[in-house]
Amino acid sequence: MCFGLAWHLTAPVRLLRTAAQRLAGGDLTARVGAGPVRGRDEIAALGRDFDLMAERIEGLMTGQRRLLRDISHELRSPLARLTVALELARRRSGVEATSALDRIDREAERLNDLIGQLLTLTQLESGEAGSARGPVSLTRLVHAIAADANFEAETRECSVCVVVEDDLTIVGSEEMLRRGIENVVRNAVRYTAAQTQVDITVCRRAGPTGEEAVIRVRDRGPGVPETALPQIFLPFYRVAAARDRQTGGTGIGLAITERAVRLHGGTVSAANAEGGGLIITLTFLLPSPDVPSRKGPPHHFR
Repeated sequence: MCFGLAWHLTAPVRLLRTAAQRLAGGDLTARVGAGPVRGRDEIAALGRDFDLMAERIEGLMTGQRRLLRDISHELRSPLARLTVALELARRRSGVEATSALDRIDREAERLNDLIGQLLTLTQLESGEAGSARGPVSLTRLVHAIAADANFEAETRECSVCVVVEDDLTIVGSEEMLRRGIENVVRNAVRYTAAQTQVDITVCRRAGPTGEEAVIRVRDRGPGVPETALPQIFLPFYRVAAARDRQTGGTGIGLAITERAVRLHGGTVSAANAEGGGLIITLTFLLPSPDVPSRKGPPHHFR
């Protein structure tokens, strides 16, 4: 009888805790509702206040996403007109204006890329992206991304090395996974020191809820201050604003990665490597423990 009574009395608290965990996990629709949390006592009042808070947060986040999406779409039209005007100016101007027009062209391209990243981030946060899902070979995807990134690495006199310890396949949106992984790899190539190597490892490990696919990307750059590690996946966050501007960073790439990984039920983390450099780890839950495994030698793209 005491156990049943205690279970009945703590039911509203458990319901409130579950709703709070869902809200903290990104589910903005989480509500306590009527259910067991009713009446006029303090717990019922706390449940109603929680629902009001959750509704307010959902409204603010929805408005922010809509604002970003609308601004991004509205910027596309004047940017397209600017590109047309730029081409007309090239035809009518002399050689002395080439340098200034080239600079305008580069800045317009950066702005177009920023708008594209904003739209991608908005889609990921709203859950609109990645609706078409299917089996995705992480091995094939990582090799393709590394091959493309190696073109950028050659200009910095560095290389990309892929080590596939297990041939793994997960279920998801290949386009969203490509964007998420590619942002990490390109970021590593951008900051790694000259004459060094970016290492990409694909492997399987046992996780708390089952078998996991793990992708690690390690550069050999300056690393990130320990206090900034939890914040590098926030939109527009920059560890060093001057350095990021020189390298063309906008502070959105890793935010897209975090949203894309979370959209697939995975996690992403960052840590400084011993001897210098940064390690980004992406983890995905495998759909079945019977995924075939195939080991292979390191693949260098030099």
